[in-house]
Amino acid sequence: MSGRVVPVFLLSLCLNVGSIQSQGSSQDAFVIQYLERRLVQIEERLNQCEQNTVSVTQKTYDLSSEIRGYLSILGVLRSEMKSHMDSVSMRLDRMERELEYLENKIPTQSDIEMEEALLEQQIKAAELDQLNKKAQIQVENDCSTALSQVKSLKIVKKAGDIYGSWFKDPSEQSAKVYLLSGIHNDTLLEYASLQSFAERTTTSPVKAIQLPFHWQGTGHIVYNGFLYYHKADTPNQIVKVDLLNGTAVDSTLLPGAGRLPVYSLNPNTYLDLAVDELGLWAIHADPEFGGNLVITKLDKGTLAVEYTWDTQCRSRDAEGAFLMCGTLYVVYNTHYGGRSTIQCLYDIHDTIHSNESPVMFFPKRYTSHSSIHYHPGDKQLYAWDDGYQTIYKVETRRNDQVISE
Repeated sequence: MSGRVVPVFLLSLCLNVGSIQSQGSSQDAFVIQYLERRLVQIEERLNQCEQNTVSVTQKTYDLSSEIRGYLSILGVLRSEMKSHMDSVSMRLDRMERELEYLENKIPTQSDIEMEEALLEQQIKAAELDQLNKKAQIQVENDCSTALSQVKSLKIVKKAGDIYGSWFKDPSEQSAKVYLLSGIHNDTLLEYASLQSFAERTTTSPVKAIQLPFHWQGTGHIVYNGFLYYHKADTPNQIVKVDLLNGTAVDSTLLPGAGRLPVYSLNPNTYLDLAVDELGLWAIHADPEFGGNLVITKLDKGTLAVEYTWDTQCRSRDAEGAFLMCGTLYVVYNTHYGGRSTIQCLYDIHDTIHSNESPVMFFPKRYTSHSSIHYHPGDKQLYAWDDGYQTIYKVETRRNDQVISE
């Protein structure tokens, strides 16, 4: 009996174990299927998240590019606004000077109610008075002469850089010759006479004067023993130096100058100083006046501005200019070098007009001048021509005579 019970028990135990294993395997399969579905869902969400990230990144890049574009436009607008503000500031300065002049000319009548017509009449009278005063600048010398011809050419020497300036002191009884080589330097050479300068091996010593500041360009001049020049690294500062001791005795800022080269063919010169029978002058180009040339009469002692004239002579294609008896003569050329011509003039006394004067040619020498200086005593032009120091003799006429072409 006991022998039959044991096999039956074992058989029952095996059946129970198999049933349990069968139930366990089905549960594992369900769990695995569930986990797989969850993984698929997670992958889908990750893909969606990645797509969203790429989209946001692209939008951020587009927005950044758009902002950079706006910043560039703002920079241009800022520059234009600054330019306009500078222009307005310059015009306001001029208006203030004119108003100050008119206030000095028109008496204060706070207790009297003036009619508008009377006020306009007084303003016109004050402006006419100003023009008359400008036209009445006179000196002891006869200044009724005008240029009629650039007659002859003499090459004195070849010295220094291809750009430079040389001239004589136009003061009475002064024979000294001065040379400033280059467009940026601080050493001036002084010669006792033109003969001493022209000698290849000069027997008289050459005096080298160390200046307190470097110069800019080629628009310098010596007058009554003082050197007047444009101080380097400044837009419009004129320095006056005593040549006896090489020290600066005065300086001034020329209003409106320094923003444009005075002559387009001499791009390193922003101020050109000149001397004629009337005294000391400064020439510059004004971008607010279409780039045309402006001439200013300066007091040689204090460097104070006496008067300023806006001319119709353009700075484009100009290589130099000089003044004679209050008349500006502008010399033109080409960018490739050629025969220099005087094509525009401006007379502060309004007695000579460009349309009444024919084009005047320089003697044939097909190069370009870096400086031209008129000597009122010698009636000669001292020019720097591609490193050659050149003298032009000029013929003059009375300014009430009309020359034929």
